[in-house]
Amino acid sequence: MQALYESSIKSLPLISKGKVRDIYAIGDDQLLMITTDRLSAFDVVMGEPIPGKGIVLNQMANFWFDLLSHVIPNHLTGIAPESVVAADEVNQVQGRAIVTKRLKPIMVEAVVRGYLSGSGWKDYQATGSVCGIQLPAGLQNAQKLPEPIFTPAAKAEVGEHDENISYAEVEERIGKELAAKIREVSIRLYQEASNYAATKGIIIADTKFEFGLDEAGHLVLMDEVLTADSSRFWPASSYQVGSNPPSFDKQFVRDWLESALVDGKPWNKTAPAPKLPNDVIEKTAAKYREALETLTA
Repeated sequence: MQALYESSIKSLPLISKGKVRDIYAIGDDQLLMITTDRLSAFDVVMGEPIPGKGIVLNQMANFWFDLLSHVIPNHLTGIAPESVVAADEVNQVQGRAIVTKRLKPIMVEAVVRGYLSGSGWKDYQATGSVCGIQLPAGLQNAQKLPEPIFTPAAKAEVGEHDENISYAEVEERIGKELAAKIREVSIRLYQEASNYAATKGIIIADTKFEFGLDEAGHLVLMDEVLTADSSRFWPASSYQVGSNPPSFDKQFVRDWLESALVDGKPWNKTAPAPKLPNDVIEKTAAKYREALETLTA
């Protein structure tokens, strides 16, 4: 499969290149969003693509947008991406791009955690809380929380680390009413998705949503949703409290990077990233495919 590390659409103006997505303008009110095969871990973009990853992510996001469309409107227009680019650019968008409404983005990542893991586990170990939310004492790594919690992060520039912020800070940034709406919708999206995934033998440990406002000021779900890039998926069959199960996402790469050496020292999680070995690339690509196949079977 031909990997796409970076798009080069000349027929439309480029707006931005994020960690994974390249975004182009279609007139004033729509965007072409291309999901490349780039992979970021610890907020650093790896130098090697994961072949087919962008197509898998795009299919997975579209699946969830459809399944959860009764909860909140999303940014999809239904316009075929192949119809908005030049003929010799179609191969860059096929299967991996969407045409979306152009929204005013809300600069808060709406993170929902149903299980204690990742940065949440580290935060809990240090403070007994996650993003200022006090949790019961004695919880273990990967343990299910009494109920899902909303632990927002401030969106960072490419190459910068997203920063966990308190709910009070979200209220300060976007207002109490919008903050409450985002929290409520995010937890509902997580719960509905978790309930569905459980029927397929998958635990969604945590995920993040992004929202924007349309011209009428309505809240709209945007970017991507519940993919293996924005979520921690665990196979229920190998789940046990106290250790991270082998997840269906880039955790494989994260685990490798945690042990990678650069000039004889552990990598300091800043660019450039160590070169990913072929077997890590292949296993990561397989994990992404497996997640899609399991969820949509």
